[in-house]
Amino acid sequence: MKQFLTRLLRDELGAAMVEYALLVALIALVAIVGVSSVGTNINAQFNRISCKIATPSAACDQ
Repeated sequence: MKQFLTRLLRDELGAAMVEYALLVALIALVAIVGVSSVGTNINAQFNRISCKIATPSAACDQ
C-alpha cells in the first residue's frame, strides 16, 4: 500500500489530466456564456421583427 501511494504521488499523469479537465471546463463556460448572450440578442431582434410585422406603425423598441 505504501508503494502504491508513493508511486501515485510521483505520477504526473493525474496532474496533466486535471489541467486538461480545467481547460475543458473553462472552454465550456466561455462557450455557454457566449451562446447565451448571442441567443438573448437574437431573441430581442426577432421580437422587434415580430412587432413590426404585427403593427408596422408602432415603435418596437423594447
